[in-house]
Amino acid sequence: MYLTAEKKQELFANHGIAKQKADTGSAESQIALFTFRINHLTEHLKTHKKDFSTRLGLLKLVGKRRRLLDYLAHTEIERYRAIISELQLRK
Repeated sequence: MYLTAEKKQELFANHGIAKQKADTGSAESQIALFTFRINHLTEHLKTHKKDFSTRLGLLKLVGKRRRLLDYLAHTEIERYRAIISELQLRK
């Protein structure tokens, strides 16, 4: 399995607001989790080009992450800028 419970806890601890393992609901934690899954699916699709169901799931994940990023950008711009720089989503 590509995403173990330990890896999830590490993501939540590194990117959550309170920097705790239990911070699973904050926008930063969710964006970090979605980014990890998006990167994994992107690598999968590089080798399996005709896997259209995975491509659909990837596009849905990208949309969810985009909505969370838009929410952060409109409510708290500093948190938005911090998560963008941490995950290197913009160039």
